Amino acid sequence: MFGDLSVVWMGSIASLLAGLGTGVGALGVFAVRRLTPALQDGMLSTAAGVMLAAAFFSLLLPGIEYGEELTGATWTASLIVIGGLLMGAIVLYLIHQRLPHEHFLLGREGPDSARIRRIWLFIIAIALHNFPEGMAVGVGFGGGNIGNGTALAIGIGLQNIPEGLAVAISLLAIEHSQLKAFTIALLTGLLEPVGGLFGSTMVWLAEPLMPWTLGFAAGAMIFIISDEIIPETHRGEYKTLATFSLLGGFVVMMFLDASLG
Repeated sequence: MFGDLSVVWMGSIASLLAGLGTGVGALGVFAVRRLTPALQDGMLSTAAGVMLAAAFFSLLLPGIEYGEELTGATWTASLIVIGGLLMGAIVLYLIHQRLPHEHFLLGREGPDSARIRRIWLFIIAIALHNFPEGMAVGVGFGGGNIGNGTALAIGIGLQNIPEGLAVAISLLAIEHSQLKAFTIALLTGLLEPVGGLFGSTMVWLAEPLMPWTLGFAAGAMIFIISDEIIPETHRGEYKTLATFSLLGGFVVMMFLDASLG
């Protein structure tokens, strides 16, 4: 049992390294003071593509495979993973309804958001993105599939780089200093190892829940993509750029998963 603890630590460390990608991207705030709408839509859509591929190839499909091993039937395994996916989406939906936050373009959402300083609304919004991403990495390692977890960590770390720059530039746009914008973006990335520790620990403690947990992490990520990132990047005149950027991120993550997983 104690030997299995190494998987928990691997998931936590990998999610930490993935989260540091946000800080790497945020370093760009010292060189770039403004993102063009096209560049911002392209970067966010690329991140969404990575997340979407990760949800399918690194979470849902392995979840069905684990379920088949546990139940011996593909249809039962699929229903279990679907249940976890819907649960993850519903939980994220409920959190969004009850927790005020601010998007890059869509503005404020949630109850009583006018009473909260804008800086905290941004922090909450990024936290809602990063926790399920970190959890996905932790779950990937928690099942003992090191290649799958590594592919997830690399993919999410890569998509965190443009996301970190977008966050830092957005904070700069609402009159925060370059240093403060970088620091906040870096700290939001450090929420990922919290999710990673949670995900890998849950799998380690209850491995039979692996199909549910993988589905839950995928559902949370897909909800974020559909409810937040795609609407934000398709509000302006760069819908086609956003679409092909999403496809680009998708194929990069699919290649990583096929090569490493």
